Amino acid sequence: MKMTVLGKDGPAVSQFGIGAMSFAGIYGDATEADSHAVLDACREACVTHIDTANGYGSGRSEEITGAWFKARAGARDEMILATKAGITGKADRQFNNDPDYLEAELDGSLARLGTDHVDLFYIHRYDRSHTPEELGGTLKRIIETGKARAVGLSEVAPSTLRRVASECPVAAVQSEYSLSTRFPELGLVQTCAELGTALVAFSPVGRAFLTDAPFSYDRAQSMTFTANNPRFMEPNYTANIAATDRFRALGREMGEPAAALAIAWLIAQGDHVIPIPGTKDLGHLKELIRGTQLSLAQADLDRIEAVLPVGWAHGDRYNAAQWEGPERYC
Repeated sequence: MKMTVLGKDGPAVSQFGIGAMSFAGIYGDATEADSHAVLDACREACVTHIDTANGYGSGRSEEITGAWFKARAGARDEMILATKAGITGKADRQFNNDPDYLEAELDGSLARLGTDHVDLFYIHRYDRSHTPEELGGTLKRIIETGKARAVGLSEVAPSTLRRVASECPVAAVQSEYSLSTRFPELGLVQTCAELGTALVAFSPVGRAFLTDAPFSYDRAQSMTFTANNPRFMEPNYTANIAATDRFRALGREMGEPAAALAIAWLIAQGDHVIPIPGTKDLGHLKELIRGTQLSLAQADLDRIEAVLPVGWAHGDRYNAAQWEGPERYC
């Protein structure tokens, strides 16, 4: 397993993590047994990073992860554990970065996870009622409590990252980044590298488009997020399947699963880039982990770029409601 560091002076961590949102049934039902089997397989493969959040299934993902730690002696000490808070679920105030609120939410996460600290605590969405400098001060105080070893941000602009980092070291920024979503290359990838901040890439296989088994249209329509997402709505869905068929064909030509190529491509973008795919299927997990074992030559990267050039995707990555919270910067 390829290793990197989490933040400028942070701990060693696998350059691949497991995103635990799937454990909460976001993309279809997931049992605790299936989720624990995925975590067991990750542990066996020396994956040392687990990423969850209090908002995934209203704490369900954290509960499942905590139960796994409780049942596996020594597992907590082996893992770099991350969680997030800041999304309230309330219409009158969707995002809250108030100091007392964040610490109370972190306390709830620690109880569900069965631990006295997390290794990384993210602000899930930036609350613009606070300046970035104020948020940096809040995060610094959270580290001082000992409840989080390091802190991070999610879906923020490079300028916000710089301003928060002026008050508190930011170990990681989480952002959607893949062959289908490449806007982070317009400043975030570079700023993270400059500051020594890890760029944790969620949805690294394009919400299944960059795999050998993309969601069927009917399945996409059965799930809340994809049913309302522009890339899964017609005529975009059909156009995106046609575009990614070329990528699947390239994978077959290279003798590798499409998902493995997508993961390997991300890892090739920099030692500070950490993909965190989510899955509840052991076969798919094997394909994803295979990507960490590949070393793509420049010729391989050129072939991938030729079949999926920048801007190939049809439709925005979010609809208007899904864009509430993430910062646009390009």
